[in-house]
Amino acid sequence: MKLRSLRNLGPASEEMLRRAGIDTLKQLKALGAVKAYVAVQQTGARCNKNLLWALQGALDDMHWIDVKDVQGDLLEKELKRHKSPSR
Repeated sequence: MKLRSLRNLGPASEEMLRRAGIDTLKQLKALGAVKAYVAVQQTGARCNKNLLWALQGALDDMHWIDVKDVQGDLLEKELKRHKSPSR
């Protein structure tokens, strides 16, 4: 299954994920939306949080706007925790 066949993802998202070393749904599921988003950012890709919502929506089979409305705050908190230096 191509990642672009998942809800919210298209050829551009699939290419960003591929450049981050994420080629399969299994890999995306293992990482989760936040870690996959960070991996894409680390490639230097120009992306915004809509990609984060889209990735979570792809995993949950939800429209990215619904993800933003329902889970947006939780995902942003997880993203901040992930980016914060470990103590």
